[in-house]
Amino acid sequence: MTAVQPVAVPGARVRVRVLVGLVATVVLVVLGAVLAGPTWAAPTPPAEPSAPATPANPGDTVSVAVNGVNGTPSSSIVVLLAITLLSVAPALLLMMTSFTKIFVVLAFTRNALGLQGVPPNQVLAGLALFLSIFVMAPVLGDVNTDAVQPYLAGDMTFTQAVDVAEAPLRDFMLGHTREQDLALLTRAADRPNPATPEDVPMATLIPAFLLSELRSAFIMGFVIFVPFLVIDLVVSAVLMAMGMMMLPPVMISLPFKILLFVLVDGWGLVVTSLIGSYTGSG
Repeated sequence: MTAVQPVAVPGARVRVRVLVGLVATVVLVVLGAVLAGPTWAAPTPPAEPSAPATPANPGDTVSVAVNGVNGTPSSSIVVLLAITLLSVAPALLLMMTSFTKIFVVLAFTRNALGLQGVPPNQVLAGLALFLSIFVMAPVLGDVNTDAVQPYLAGDMTFTQAVDVAEAPLRDFMLGHTREQDLALLTRAADRPNPATPEDVPMATLIPAFLLSELRSAFIMGFVIFVPFLVIDLVVSAVLMAMGMMMLPPVMISLPFKILLFVLVDGWGLVVTSLIGSYTGSG
């Protein structure tokens, strides 16, 4: 049997030789680039630093303007002061006006009647607030006329307005503060006795005024409690005499206390006494 001889293909050999030549060319180019090494540029000498420039107007400074046009306070400052006063208004209302005494007396009246939640605290606080505005109207009018309006008009600074507004409040508090309370706070602070009422510092006057207001409120509360206490005693004695010991006396005495309070116009008497304690007619 005769063997078959392979047939040579000339085109395949040519393609192989061309491919081998391209690969060899690429390898030579890469080797030449690596052996040649990177090309570095010549270094340049550093530049000299420039001298600092003189400011054009060294007299300019940063400032915050409090007053606006024509010396009147700026609107932003007025808004800031208003927000600040609103944040400290509750403390000023409690300590420097008649609110504390009026609210305490109204609360005593509710407790003397035996009512726990009627009227609610919101009603008592609102009534005390408006009664305080009524009592403090002359003082607030003087503060507005002598301090607030001149400050808004630009006729005085804020510090001057505060000093002027302090005078009416000081006179009001001094007129309703006991000398014993002033002496107590003065000794507690280890300060010398003031020669005149104008020499009493506000840090001593405000707590002394608050102590005097609480004392007056408790005295009025005791007077309010006495007639209702008599009613409770009478009702308790009657129930004991009838042998009805299991019946709470409050259930029987409460209608009589409310009836008595309405017949004598209790709220009117309490409000009249409170206002009269500041005007001198009570």
